[in-house]
Amino acid sequence: MSKNQARKPLEIKISTVVAVAALIGDTDYDNLSSALGQLTAGTPDYFEDEFTLLDFVHLSPALSTGQIDWRRLIALFKSHRLNPVAVRNVPACLEDEIRAHGLSIDQVDTSRQFELTPPPSLPAPDTAAKEKHKAVPATAAPATVAAAQPVSTMVVDTPVRGGQRIYARGCDLVLTAAVNAGAEVIADGSIHIYAPLRGRALAGTAGNAQARIFSLSLEAELVSIAGVYRTFDEGWPKDLSGKPVQIRLRDERLDMVPIELK
Repeated sequence: MSKNQARKPLEIKISTVVAVAALIGDTDYDNLSSALGQLTAGTPDYFEDEFTLLDFVHLSPALSTGQIDWRRLIALFKSHRLNPVAVRNVPACLEDEIRAHGLSIDQVDTSRQFELTPPPSLPAPDTAAKEKHKAVPATAAPATVAAAQPVSTMVVDTPVRGGQRIYARGCDLVLTAAVNAGAEVIADGSIHIYAPLRGRALAGTAGNAQARIFSLSLEAELVSIAGVYRTFDEGWPKDLSGKPVQIRLRDERLDMVPIELK
């Protein structure tokens, strides 16, 4: 049997996609266009073709059929390199017209929503590295974490190679080997890396603003907690580069703090 004959025509595997959540508080096109312009400050590559979830939690259920020009709205977000793929928190009467424009309906699971207490305060680090924020603050949407249930942990003992993605759904992620450049590690809880972090680490992806990222050596391409993220195109902070670091969310901003091992 040839290789082509042995290969299945189609395979479906579980994957995870990280998306920007945009909380929309106005249906006026000009107001939304102005808001996006102010957010990006005219920077054409502020966003990098991220998948985008349009969340109408501030407007639903007052929305009505025909109120939104979906074609124009989608084009607006795409002009800022944001690619709408799904819509959340809309009345059922809008679902047909939303699907007609190629968007999916994201169902909110309210059975797993828990109130979170604010994270403890930390002094802001002295860093000049470039910082970006997602279109929605981490505190703007209800957190969806199984805080009332026992927390499980996924442990990975092998290096994560470039192009690989590991997702710890509903739990913390512990890695005992390096996360290499081009690799991506994702967890609904916290991420603990007992090795260098050279790729991307995204913690609290289900909305847990109390999640943290720990690494024995910070060399990351990107870090994110609950949708608030930071890139290092201009290099890592000198006082943190290659050192043990803890990253957590404070006042909608990522704080990066050295870990004292003595």
